[in-house]
Amino acid sequence: MVAAVILALGILFAPDIPSLDGAGAAWTSFLPWTAVPIVLLGAAAVIRRSWWAGSAVIIAAMVWSITFVPQLMPTRNAASADILVATQNIGAANPDPAVAIRGLLGTGAGLVAAQEITSAADGAISQLDAAYADHVRVSTVGLWSQWSMDEPEPLDLSLSWARAFRTVVHHPDGDIAVYAVHLPSVRPGYTDVRDRAIDELAARVAADPAARVLVLGDLNTAGTDPALTPLTDLMTDSRQKAAGGFGFTWPAQFPLTRPDHVLAKGVTPVSDQVLAGGGSDHRMVLVGLRVG
Repeated sequence: MVAAVILALGILFAPDIPSLDGAGAAWTSFLPWTAVPIVLLGAAAVIRRSWWAGSAVIIAAMVWSITFVPQLMPTRNAASADILVATQNIGAANPDPAVAIRGLLGTGAGLVAAQEITSAADGAISQLDAAYADHVRVSTVGLWSQWSMDEPEPLDLSLSWARAFRTVVHHPDGDIAVYAVHLPSVRPGYTDVRDRAIDELAARVAADPAARVLVLGDLNTAGTDPALTPLTDLMTDSRQKAAGGFGFTWPAQFPLTRPDHVLAKGVTPVSDQVLAGGGSDHRMVLVGLRVG
């Protein structure tokens, strides 16, 4: 019974759980998987014929359902997309990054963002360069566009080197400020740099004069992590908007969480798909956006 109550409270108060040197962040990033222990506790309560334990499990199940079932129900938005946006961490350890690049090309997206671009991927990346008239790259992060773009502004976001940038995409329906981002990685017991990077990125988005803003990339945390709240309070998460499932992207072989995001302000996400990883440890995200 106690375990079920703790689970219910952990779900209910997840937005208020601090990072706790990574322990709290791990809990909130994998929060939807609390369904598994709830089911196991329910089975144990039935076997033991414990009315009190069963009641606690029912309460925990209700809290989980209220929190997550709406996200599992697809929205009924028939609007067609004005832009398709693809983003993927193609993986520094990917043995054949060309497979991931071909996957990105195959989406037909008007905007393509990639992270963890290493020298081993340079040959494959040239295929994207050839397919898109405009492309910019800062360190290991790149953006390819069907429309012209301004010169990128590199952003270090609490790192000692730039692993993100801002540019402006000149779409026919109006300019869009795009932040292509790979936030600092999280290590057990250490999330401070990632958390500071989120706060800095959120401050930049809040101060951005553009009416339309996108943040694309690997943010190294899930939308259920309170650390991401400074950004999600300002922007719409494409997966939360489209619903229809959790859209997990990592690890690609058996996804458990979603660190890969398309966040939008001034444009409306109308679809969100998770596609194959192409050898990367992250699956690809393909999002449809309405500009008008």
